[in-house]
Amino acid sequence: MKQRITVRDIMDKKGRERIVMITAYDATMARIVNAANMDVILIGDSAGNVMAGGDSTLGVTMDQMVYHTLCVTRTRPGALVISDMPFLSYQASVSDAVRNAGRLLQEAGAQGVKVEGGKRVIEQIRAIVNADIPVMGHLGLTPQSVHAFGGYKVQARGRQAADLLKENALALQDAGIFSLVLECVPASVAGEVTEALDIPTIGIGAGPLCDGQVLVIQDMLGMDKTFKPKFVKHYANLYDTMLGAIQAYASEVREGTFPAQEHCFKD
Repeated sequence: MKQRITVRDIMDKKGRERIVMITAYDATMARIVNAANMDVILIGDSAGNVMAGGDSTLGVTMDQMVYHTLCVTRTRPGALVISDMPFLSYQASVSDAVRNAGRLLQEAGAQGVKVEGGKRVIEQIRAIVNADIPVMGHLGLTPQSVHAFGGYKVQARGRQAADLLKENALALQDAGIFSLVLECVPASVAGEVTEALDIPTIGIGAGPLCDGQVLVIQDMLGMDKTFKPKFVKHYANLYDTMLGAIQAYASEVREGTFPAQEHCFKD
């Protein structure tokens, strides 16, 4: 059996090999993703959007993250499994942060957690790391801060904002994170941050200069015709494929051609 990817394996890829990360939220997708030999599977709080139909990630709870993470880890993937810390699971206190991060490992089988934010949550991140729980950071457009940002907007534009992003990235590295997601920042800024850090960066809407890339699986498979931000590439058009298959099923049921003899049990 192929050896499972570890946090150390991801860190060692810095400057040597591109890191491929993708989201999954259920066992069926996790099995497909695992067959594609991903480096990292992220159980994102984006489940609140793509699985639950929410307008943001803010309504996602710890119990929901435990559930979705467990759905993935039950498939025993070879990739490193990282689970998002949802809104208000870590912001209120250090003790909340450690306790909730521990739940994602102890109850759900994750190998690490992802935490949004920079210096404002640095003490929580240090405490989680000190509890021997690996932490992936997340800077730039952090969806849990959508209201503070005034919407989903590109971050770190301009020299002052870019320098602040780099300052926060270095602070997170010092706090002990093993990698950093950069979301919706100019490609040149992401390149500067990547060069300044000893840990790998993983971009989403942050250009090609990061050490790796991540996309939401439903987005890259083209499962939602209403959502295609600039940074998403559709590697398939599953919406039309799935719709066609479901329509064909419905037609055959109504016409009485399904089930046919080959689908029936005999006496």
